[in-house]
Amino acid sequence: MKPEFEDIPLIKNEVKQQFQIDVNGHFAYIVYEETLCEISLIHTEVEQTLEGTGAASAVVEKTLHYIENTGKKLLPYCPYVFSYIKKHSEWKRLVYVNFPGYENL
Repeated sequence: MKPEFEDIPLIKNEVKQQFQIDVNGHFAYIVYEETLCEISLIHTEVEQTLEGTGAASAVVEKTLHYIENTGKKLLPYCPYVFSYIKKHSEWKRLVYVNFPGYENL
């Protein structure tokens, strides 16, 4: 993650079911669904002003740290998150082993 995002806190917006970071009033977020044992990441999006800044990677990395701290298993349905984990294989440890495509990570 780029240094400019390190001190930005992750917000868990339970009303919108989003993990978010606020970058000077602009948001990068991941839509999620959560059960007692799993967190599904559905869609990652950044506001247009944040495109190409690294904000999407930052919100993904912060969300993965959050999931790791909960002890829940990850279901990376979002193609961006799936791709991120494929590039950063150390995060595969969070993915539920029966997730379709697990073997492709």
